[in-house]
Amino acid sequence: MAVLGVIFSFLVCQLVQTATAEYGILKAQPRDLSTYQYYCLRYDPQWEALPTDPDEAVPDPLLDMTPLYGCEDYKSPGRVPNHVVAIKRGNCTFFQKARTAQKYGADAILVISEDKLVDPGGNTSEYKEIHIPVALLSHEDFLHMQSLGSDLEVSMYSPPEPLMEYNLIVIWLMAVFTVGVGGYWAGAAKGKKKRKKHRQYTAEDGERDGDGEDEEEVPPEEDQEQLIETVEISPKFIAIFVFMICALLLLLYFFYNYLVYVIIFIFCFASATGLYVCLLPLVLWLPGNCRLPENKLPLLKKRPRVKTILLAVCCLSVSLVWFIFRKERWAWILQDGLGIAFSIYMLKTIRLPSFMVCTILLAALFVYDIFFVFITPLLTKSQTSVMVDVARGPEDATEQIPMVLKVPSLRHSGSAMCNPYSLLGFGDILVPGLLIAFCKYFDSKIGSWGIYYLATLVAYGVGMIITFFALVFMKNAQPALLYLVPCTLLTATFVACRRGEIKQFWRGTTVNRTLTFSISALQKLRRWWCEY
Repeated sequence: MAVLGVIFSFLVCQLVQTATAEYGILKAQPRDLSTYQYYCLRYDPQWEALPTDPDEAVPDPLLDMTPLYGCEDYKSPGRVPNHVVAIKRGNCTFFQKARTAQKYGADAILVISEDKLVDPGGNTSEYKEIHIPVALLSHEDFLHMQSLGSDLEVSMYSPPEPLMEYNLIVIWLMAVFTVGVGGYWAGAAKGKKKRKKHRQYTAEDGERDGDGEDEEEVPPEEDQEQLIETVEISPKFIAIFVFMICALLLLLYFFYNYLVYVIIFIFCFASATGLYVCLLPLVLWLPGNCRLPENKLPLLKKRPRVKTILLAVCCLSVSLVWFIFRKERWAWILQDGLGIAFSIYMLKTIRLPSFMVCTILLAALFVYDIFFVFITPLLTKSQTSVMVDVARGPEDATEQIPMVLKVPSLRHSGSAMCNPYSLLGFGDILVPGLLIAFCKYFDSKIGSWGIYYLATLVAYGVGMIITFFALVFMKNAQPALLYLVPCTLLTATFVACRRGEIKQFWRGTTVNRTLTFSISALQKLRRWWCEY
């Protein structure tokens, strides 16, 4: 069950990118100026550009005509002049709606959409005929805006988009920290486990003859290697794994509103487990060895230490607090903390045995990422990416998949208003992180000072920077693995070739049992010679 949980948790980590477009901001307030609220707009500046300075955006009274589509002449045109007209989306083109509103003297047209916001575009001749702004507002935001009062004034503007969102720096630091710590810990632990087996082979006869020193028995809960059931990935497993990822992504695309709660439950349990595993070494280091008395309770029969039970309760409590308050503005802090712990736990659990397996896995997910970001818009009716739609959720969705690191925007802009968070999926951390963990393991096996680990970690950081620049300049969702996979794989290959270790690196290093048994035989011969 633990292995299945790890596999399923890893499957749902391949789901995230960010997107940008032509966005604006609508400021709504009652005429008594008692309160105000900002909302996201989607607009096309080719109709009429919105002012970039909020001080230049003149407030206009809002005329609610939403029962109408605004395709035909208005029945009461006398109220339209010098108003922003709100009409319902559908039944005709944006050009027809704008021409009718402009005909009766409206200052702008606000199209209320119950579907996903799109660019309210037209053709060149239509753009030349219209001289008022045309913008889309979601139906949900419109209902909220009406709760401010019945006599509203609205102003629309579009601040200049920043060249780079500062929150991407925070995401970069979190991603590199997670990959660095998780990869180092996982690789070092696996190398230590292999060395421990090697010592057992060489010291087996010595211990049997009494030459070896007695070792103090370590309680099972203090043996860190036994805390996690390692899942070793094989090439055959990768094929099944990629198929399951694709199937899960498509299921989420078609049944998002149902499966999202399953993903949230998995995240709560897995992140609490990850937090426990990450904090356990620190708790065991603290003084105090009090254990539970003898009992027959499930999970407590082995008399665990009280401090480990308290740690488990605290970790579950943190996860529960996030679940209860996950829609609050500050919940992203808890989500990121739990997500980092979850990612480190996954890196410590999943093991890639060789660079060959690393290459197969990363190449397969490289193709997967590109297909579901760049190719699926050509296959869907909405012409949008399946991966982006799943990551952000449908327009009517009240929940979002939590398998992401998220940081709120630090700038006041249209894109920040419409997409208030920058996201990085766990898959963009775990997939390269598994390679980095293997590199650390290989370093420990050959006795190097960490050249493979440090080189691939730096390559990951550079790949993330390239991803962010591509996101900024292309202004569209980017498959992060498109940049991360080549950066890390090529760097690892270059280091192995330069050091003349490419064959060992490709196949992975294992304990040489023949050499081990030869050493054991020599030890027997030495003892026999000393005795006689």
